Amino acid sequence: MGQEEKYMDEYIKEISEKIEDKKEYYAEISDKIWEYAEPRFQEYKSSELLQQTLKKEGFSIKSNLAGEETAFIAEYGSGKPVIGFLGEFDALPGLSQKADTTERIPEEKTSDSKYESVPEREKKQNPGSGYTDNCGHGCGHQLIGTGTLAAVIALKDFMKEHNLKGTIRYYGCPAEENAGGKAFLVRDGYFDDCDLALCWHPEQGRRACYGSTKANFRVFFTFHGTPAHASMCPELGRSALDAVELMDVGVNYMREHMIDEARIHYAITDAGGRSPNVVQPRSTVLYMVRSNHVSEAIELQKRVDKIADGAALMTETTYDRKFIDGLADTVPNHVLEALLHRNFAELGVPGHTAEELAFADALSKTYEGSEGVPGIGSKYDPAYAQNVKALRAEAGHAMNDFLLPLYSGAAFRPGSTDVGDVSWECPTAQISVAAWPNGCPGHSWQNVSCDGTDIGRKAAVHAGKVIAAAAIDLFADPSILDAARAEFAEKTAEGYTCPIPADAVPTIAD
Repeated sequence: MGQEEKYMDEYIKEISEKIEDKKEYYAEISDKIWEYAEPRFQEYKSSELLQQTLKKEGFSIKSNLAGEETAFIAEYGSGKPVIGFLGEFDALPGLSQKADTTERIPEEKTSDSKYESVPEREKKQNPGSGYTDNCGHGCGHQLIGTGTLAAVIALKDFMKEHNLKGTIRYYGCPAEENAGGKAFLVRDGYFDDCDLALCWHPEQGRRACYGSTKANFRVFFTFHGTPAHASMCPELGRSALDAVELMDVGVNYMREHMIDEARIHYAITDAGGRSPNVVQPRSTVLYMVRSNHVSEAIELQKRVDKIADGAALMTETTYDRKFIDGLADTVPNHVLEALLHRNFAELGVPGHTAEELAFADALSKTYEGSEGVPGIGSKYDPAYAQNVKALRAEAGHAMNDFLLPLYSGAAFRPGSTDVGDVSWECPTAQISVAAWPNGCPGHSWQNVSCDGTDIGRKAAVHAGKVIAAAAIDLFADPSILDAARAEFAEKTAEGYTCPIPADAVPTIAD
């Protein structure tokens, strides 16, 4: 082993111990955010807790950014490189769940946010719907925010002790779910001087994440018609609901004439009322348009807009168009992902107790697909899939206690994330750490239950270790950043098209 490698091994051990020594502290923070369970743009207590924690650690704080009250930046150090770390903390409506149980047991919560949550409004409007104020961390964002917190605090201490120059920056990113909080931050220039960004996400497997996510747009179309008695004088009415239905038919016919990888989803959020004998004067539909690249999604959204025009023309109605959010596709950076994989391999994977493994095995029996093969490469590469199958068989239980092989092929993930917009501004890479059993569906009560256990807490702590260790490599070896920048420049040569209009503001969807 060379002298440099020896030193780096010592540094990895040091940063790992700094985080491990405070794991109970981070577990407490994670549990608080899990309990707060605040939805998009309403994460007041979660954001405040993270800000105050970082302020006590000597970070400078800038808050209320890009029109997002709960967004903030915490910074330590000075000069280059500027290494960004992406923290999230928003929850999802409808997913409240008691922790550490294999049964669906929602928890009643009372929101003290400034705004009503979606379930609160639903409960008032439809008392018999069964909804409660039941937000939950169905994607483990409390773990993301806390694991990233652990990384930057340990790095701050490491930089002081080793007299390292440079800047570490914690981005407190609200509303990743259904609102694109990071995209607004990108649009307003908060990543302009960031040299690279590192992040992580809970998942069913452990890996450095190759592959791109889809770009998307979400737009409300509210049609306005003329009410009338549906039997006595229907000729005087113009149905807004007819317009929505005709728009949906038009979009469904369009599916034959778009690329296979594109996706269009819609939900009628307001059908106009409960009286069939009244011509509905108002009706609203929410559309989500996805495609592999932001340029494709823009063109697809234009076609959907034209169909809305046609529906209004056919029904003699008018409509309002309300932009909610837009997200770019993710630009993978193989240099940074290889760096993360190397540090992940060096640190190994967190072990689990027999009790934790038994819980994971029992939880996996509550959903279908627990025998699936994890890892994006498994979908595209048969040899890769066979390798992962062998690793799963060797594990012998539902937790994937192994590091997935690094996959460098071309792959698209079906979902969307606002991390994509960051990846068009600076080299960006992400790891996944197993916080749920194999095959566990995203945005599920099973996620929430497991996130609130030591399985989830261990994932957050370990993620912090991996991304902090990778940052030390970047401080120690500027050539890594140079190579990452070169790859970034090549892949983003076409330039970034911001999917968010200049006049759009962060919106809590109706």
